[in-house]
Amino acid sequence: MDIKDYIKAVAAEVDAALERFLPSAERMPQNLHKAMRYSVFAGGKRVRPVLAMAACDAVGGERQYVLAAACAIEMIHTYSLIHDDLPAMDDDDFRRGQPTNHKVFGEANAILAGDALLTEAFVLLANDSVDIDPEIRRQVIQIIARASGSAGMVGGQVVDMESEGKAIDLPLLEYIHIHKTGALIRASIEVGALLGGADKEQLASLSRFGELAGLAFQIADDILDVTASQEDLGKDAGSDEARGKATYVSLLGLPQARQRADELRGLALESLNGFDVSAEPLRQIMKFIIERNS
Repeated sequence: MDIKDYIKAVAAEVDAALERFLPSAERMPQNLHKAMRYSVFAGGKRVRPVLAMAACDAVGGERQYVLAAACAIEMIHTYSLIHDDLPAMDDDDFRRGQPTNHKVFGEANAILAGDALLTEAFVLLANDSVDIDPEIRRQVIQIIARASGSAGMVGGQVVDMESEGKAIDLPLLEYIHIHKTGALIRASIEVGALLGGADKEQLASLSRFGELAGLAFQIADDILDVTASQEDLGKDAGSDEARGKATYVSLLGLPQARQRADELRGLALESLNGFDVSAEPLRQIMKFIIERNS
């Protein structure tokens, strides 16, 4: 299969749904809704929604049950990027090749756009019109909420900021990566599996895959930060080093960072041994994560 075609097709499906789910730019307050939509439709690859859909495919589920949750996850991911780019955090001027949200709409509106995306994500999760078992819906909301908060993405971001300019060890770096980036990726796969009808054994295997894939994704980002151009990245290259952030490359060196990413890919693929060809998109996405150049 051509994984780029698969990703492109699923991303188009997600984009169409996001267009429906997000408030119109013409609805008051217009400037807030324009800011929300600006970052959501700024050209992301939709990695997390694609992983949710691929996990659903792996267990033979129907994508219609996953679509709203996949969109909610993308809203949460986008909110995190808007806030990460703010002067109080990473102070970035470009994201996906475009000026960051606060550069276009101002800091206050960027903060509020992120807040609104996070909130709207949970409105969508609670009110999705597709008929889902209430207990499954509760589990989905809990998984996404935990991955987004202090036990996940937000907690990882705090430790990341606190560690800037300091010498940290590998376990602390892995903590940052697993929580800041890995938690929402793992949640995407778990949610896709749950809504696709996974049994306990399948869910455990896919959860393990998600954990490994999330860590590998961040290591690949660390590598790209020192090997890719600003044009490829769509944001400032070398920004981690400039801010004194610890990365796999700074701790281990480029060759060992690449080796660790390859090791994680192998372990992730092993976790899918119990699945047939229906999990092939996940297998190919894992390869894509490691080998991507932007």
